[in-house]
Amino acid sequence: MILSFKTILRFSLTLSIGALPVLAHQGGHGEEAKNSTQNGQYTLISTKAETKPADGAATAKVSGQGDYKFRVLHGRGLLPAEALKVLKSAHGGFAIDRRQGKGEVYFALPRAGIIQISSDFSSAKMIDTAPEVKNTNMHNTTIWYGNDGTPYLTFPANGNAKIFTTDTDGKLLNTLAAPQKDFKFSDSKVDAYFARNGKFAPTDTDILNNKLYVTTGYSGLDYVLTADVKDGEGKDQAPVIEWNSLAFGGKGNAPGQFGTGHGVTIEPDGKHIAVADRPNSEIESFTSDGQYRSVLTLPKGSFPCDVDFEAGYTLVGCLHGPDRSKGATIYLLKGKELVSTIIPREELGLEKFTHIHNAVVRQLNGKLYIIAQAWNPGDFAILEQVK
Repeated sequence: MILSFKTILRFSLTLSIGALPVLAHQGGHGEEAKNSTQNGQYTLISTKAETKPADGAATAKVSGQGDYKFRVLHGRGLLPAEALKVLKSAHGGFAIDRRQGKGEVYFALPRAGIIQISSDFSSAKMIDTAPEVKNTNMHNTTIWYGNDGTPYLTFPANGNAKIFTTDTDGKLLNTLAAPQKDFKFSDSKVDAYFARNGKFAPTDTDILNNKLYVTTGYSGLDYVLTADVKDGEGKDQAPVIEWNSLAFGGKGNAPGQFGTGHGVTIEPDGKHIAVADRPNSEIESFTSDGQYRSVLTLPKGSFPCDVDFEAGYTLVGCLHGPDRSKGATIYLLKGKELVSTIIPREELGLEKFTHIHNAVVRQLNGKLYIIAQAWNPGDFAILEQVK
């Protein structure tokens, strides 16, 4: 069975509308407030920052609550010079190699290529990357493993209408182009969309049971599409990835529809699919065959870009926070309980973190670490739990 990194851990998490404690702000922000679920009157959890951090250095300034306060461990200064030159264009996301004894983090920057962060977060290096991947934006990153344990990286190129798969050395192994006009999906609306040359703009991918799930929220389609995956049984053998007929979702505000289906993640039980619906401020849960299950509702004005799971924790990085004057928020849940709200710009002094495009969480030596990426302008930081 082919596995993504998000299905390696086997703990249970049920997404439900009653699972999230109240945490939204009072009032809304135009269209995104109109599209959000009404939950009553809320108060944003916050903590007062202390000192101004130097870029790239650890700082005593903290954000978060209780046992889940975080400081800046590394800023952009950790990254190689090639990455720093183009960091302002960052518009992607991270994948953690969660296999036993590993822990490296991978992501890509346009015109720089793939970057690998060491498992102890002490260093980062450039990976020699195929030009097709290097020279366009990779909107997120997924790591998955073949039947023999070979790791692969899959990147959705939102502006290039392609999905690229490489090895961890940056060699291009597979390119999945937009579906052909005559390909038949399970939903006739998808067939009609591609028949009239509709835009294919993949924004995220993940893999479950030999099937690739693809969000397409940067287009009028806004379905989750799927493709069959057969790995190449060895480092030098390219995996085969071909479109599958299953498609679900669609543009809208009804249960199971998306305002912008931006991120897709396999839930920790290895059975269900979580989709980050940005303007609707929701994380929606589906069965592997696309049946809507439930929803985790975030505060009005939050724009969740993606969700990540680690050791019983759920992390949600948001493009906007409920109070836009403070910058974007990161929500940390333990099981069903909200345990921390982190505001990197307002409380950690990361001035470019007006928007968070992706964030992932890793537990190492009893501490939690958050790797986060800002957008427009791009920036990068690793946050460390303060104990």
